[in-house]
Amino acid sequence: MFDRPPSPPPYVIAAFYHFFDFPHFEAMQAPLLERLTDLGIKGSLLITAEGINSTMAGTREAIDSFLTYLQTDLIGAPITWKESYADYQPFGKVRVRLKKETIGLGEPVSMKRFGQYVEPKDWNALISRNDVVIIDTRNDYEVNLGTFRNAIDPNIPNFKHLPQWTRDNAEALKGKKVATFCTGGIRCEKYTSWLIDQGIEDVYHLKGGILQYFEDVPRVESLWAGECFVFDERIAVDHDLNPSTTAVLCLHCDHALTAEDQAQPSYIKGASCPHCLGQSRHAHDRPPTQKQTPRQHTGRIKF
Repeated sequence: MFDRPPSPPPYVIAAFYHFFDFPHFEAMQAPLLERLTDLGIKGSLLITAEGINSTMAGTREAIDSFLTYLQTDLIGAPITWKESYADYQPFGKVRVRLKKETIGLGEPVSMKRFGQYVEPKDWNALISRNDVVIIDTRNDYEVNLGTFRNAIDPNIPNFKHLPQWTRDNAEALKGKKVATFCTGGIRCEKYTSWLIDQGIEDVYHLKGGILQYFEDVPRVESLWAGECFVFDERIAVDHDLNPSTTAVLCLHCDHALTAEDQAQPSYIKGASCPHCLGQSRHAHDRPPTQKQTPRQHTGRIKF
């Protein structure tokens, strides 16, 4: 008797963003929420005058239906999204939020020009060059779980700190190609536009972000070390886009912890971890799923 092929996980997690002119976005909040609720989709959809940004989860049929609606009726153009899968619904509710920006950099950005897209299959060749500076544009608690080899960690608690870090390191960036990356592509794409506004023209960003790289590049060829933090109950995914079996959140400061962090004497479940030992509990600069451990400095480039 032939074995029946395994069934796919019941939940599809779709992460996407798209920059487009959306002048009447406020009027679409209620209709979008109603459509998502009717489809049984949960997660977060952020809508702004400059576009949309979302991570959501639902059945295959529900996600396909909503993405078709976005492309044919709302945006009128194709969009790119990343998919991963889970045996459980990773979000507790659905929200449609109104914001001024799809992702806040803390400073005005023209959004007229962007860096050059680099396909995941070409990324390894670019970041292996000696004349390329690789900048991880994510927050420090994300980088803690994994990053590309030889990438610079600005050690910032929030994306809005990246412009000042860049100014602090402007001399080190001169004459270099700047390759940037982030989880799904939105932060690094906006950052490249800001860099061009500052006169730094030779900039690149990983198309589709880390998640697309995981999907397109075989593990044996990967230059990624560790796992990738995600903003839902999975905490992180591995190179095969499977939920992490080792990453946890510190119950005191909610910092993402690797297995090595958990092996440290300073890690006491519910009390402390290597990132918050001796610090009071608070929620400064926290992302949607966790509170951020405070930082007293930002990183600097060291060549």
